[in-house]
Amino acid sequence: MKSFKNAIGLAVYLLIVWGFYRFLFQLPETIEEIFIKPVVWLLPVFFLLRSEKEKISSLGVTVKNLFPAVYYALGLGAFFVMEAMVVNFVKYGGQFNLGANIGKLPFVTSLGLSFVTAFSEEITFRGYIFTRVWKYLKNEVLANVLTSLFWGIVHVPIAFFVWKLDLTSALIYLFLTTLFGMGSAFVYARTKNILSPILLHVLWQWPIILFR
Repeated sequence: MKSFKNAIGLAVYLLIVWGFYRFLFQLPETIEEIFIKPVVWLLPVFFLLRSEKEKISSLGVTVKNLFPAVYYALGLGAFFVMEAMVVNFVKYGGQFNLGANIGKLPFVTSLGLSFVTAFSEEITFRGYIFTRVWKYLKNEVLANVLTSLFWGIVHVPIAFFVWKLDLTSALIYLFLTTLFGMGSAFVYARTKNILSPILLHVLWQWPIILFR
């Protein structure tokens, strides 16, 4: 019960604190992802982990099931890439625009930031929140749906305050985000290895950039 309450409290904390941050500030992406997000997202996780006297392996940080973790991520990641290509093709009037919205950062830097972002967010949501909710509810599907819905809600501020999407684009983005959350929890539940959702997150994030 304690870990379940901690997981719900962490999710609410992220919605409020990260939401207000997105509303009030917009620093360079490198600063946000490398410094601010780990402080806001990861420090509470390790504080709670210590209070629960749990090991870091309870977050899926392990070398077990390493190859299945990669296989699951690549398999489901391929689906997200194809999905994004279709959306990109439709959005740009029947032609691909793969240079859209990638930004000014070099490709390698952007890819590195994607891994940093994925590490912070997946450790927090799949490694901590999902596993605690799943353990308490004893129902993988229900835990997946509930945490993925909250995952989508946490991304509302960036859709409106940072990217300033119109309502239709924001709803599509949030739907895709929630869908990804379900896929990420699914692969994590199969492998119990946080590498799987981290790799899937990177494969998902680039399609989202192409969509945006």
